[in-house]
Amino acid sequence: MRFEKLGVWKRACRLSSDIYKQTKLVRDFGFRDQITRSALSVASNIAEGEERNSLKENIRFLYCAKGSLAELLTQIYIGMDVGYIHKESGREAIVESKQIAAMLSRLIQVKQEQLRRTER
Repeated sequence: MRFEKLGVWKRACRLSSDIYKQTKLVRDFGFRDQITRSALSVASNIAEGEERNSLKENIRFLYCAKGSLAELLTQIYIGMDVGYIHKESGREAIVESKQIAAMLSRLIQVKQEQLRRTER
């Protein structure tokens, strides 16, 4: 599996695990379900895209991962604001999310350049 070698996938998995741990005592099950689904979706979309047969599909799933990351960031901010997520843990998750987003952006750029070269 190619995705297991990607640093961005490894970091997304760790972030997802951290979100699960940080929210395991949250009694607002709707919130907890939504934030853990968003976090899980980031790494899952990276993995699914890497296993697709075309660069176009791969890129599409990387964009989906970025979208899930934006959802996650929104939920972290709200979770901190309402007291579901400890401020320090939330700030760490925000920094990590932004770094993962930057890694995804770079990976998308590389894949788009590969796609352009193959279409010439």
